[in-house]
Amino acid sequence: MPKFLRIPIEVIAILIGIAGVVLVLYAWHLPPFRTSVESTENAYVKGYVTLISPQLSGYVSEVAVTDYAKVKAGDVLVRLDDRIYAEKLAQAKATLASQKALLANSTQQQLAAKASIDAAEAQLDSAEAAAKRSELAWERIASLVHKGISATSDYEQAQATLEQSRASVHQAQAAIETARQNLAVIVGNRSSLEAGVSGAEAAVQLAEIDLGNTVIIAPRDGRIGEVGVRLGQYVTAGSQLMAVVPADVWVIANFKETQLDGMKVGQPVTIAVDALGHRHLTGHIEGFSPAAGSEFAVIKPDNATGNFTKIAQRIGTRIRLDEGQDAAALLAPGLSVVVTVDKASSPDSKFTAH
Repeated sequence: MPKFLRIPIEVIAILIGIAGVVLVLYAWHLPPFRTSVESTENAYVKGYVTLISPQLSGYVSEVAVTDYAKVKAGDVLVRLDDRIYAEKLAQAKATLASQKALLANSTQQQLAAKASIDAAEAQLDSAEAAAKRSELAWERIASLVHKGISATSDYEQAQATLEQSRASVHQAQAAIETARQNLAVIVGNRSSLEAGVSGAEAAVQLAEIDLGNTVIIAPRDGRIGEVGVRLGQYVTAGSQLMAVVPADVWVIANFKETQLDGMKVGQPVTIAVDALGHRHLTGHIEGFSPAAGSEFAVIKPDNATGNFTKIAQRIGTRIRLDEGQDAAALLAPGLSVVVTVDKASSPDSKFTAH
């Protein structure tokens, strides 16, 4: 063997050790291999997944869509049997008509009460005029009796006529008061009748809303997920029937807290999509989560008990995809991606203007 190939085993071990150290430094981005580029595989495509549920209970009479179908806002998804709700609407309308009839009758009663007051006042005028005549006749006869010209019986008859006239006046006054009280009662009941009409109108509107809710429509454009409802099935309010997934998507990348130093809103991002053969898309950082993911967990960790091991937390980073990328239309919520950010890049001003 040539002498230059005779390398001592100690040298080989040293070279292997140096190579291992260099590899570790490179893998952990430590000096002299520190870089401004940060990457994470803990990233996923997100979207507005709207769960469709009924507001009413009933039997399904029609399922108008199939799995993964495209829909437009307002398209019919499911119909419920509406016979009960149609009858409830008819019943509410009948109650409303009855309440309006009672209110109209109250108006007629009010007009009749006002007419009764006018008639009673006219009767009072007549009774007062008759009492006046009776009083004058009584005074004349009293004068004649005093002079001995007229008989006492004429005086007594004139006095009885005067008392009767005065009683008629009191009776007419009482009739006026009675008519006024009747009018006050009618006017007082008017508020109750008007409230009854308002309540009946509200009941009609609620019945119309319930009847309209028997038809479940798409809230926006998108694609249907798996349809979980079947024809003839009995569903209750809040039952999950299906999901509508709009085309709008974005990416949430969960970077470690040790990677965040230097990241800014508006910096460009490269996104590698696993489902598209690691095809690359571009985007920009739109915002950072206000708290670490552990803070949103149902059961939060308690680091004040037992032994403690420091674990780097992750912060959600929202990334908006750039427009004009045909491959973006192929993304679906839930897909895994790899996000790479160069912290040395300049942020886009349109993301930092606000």
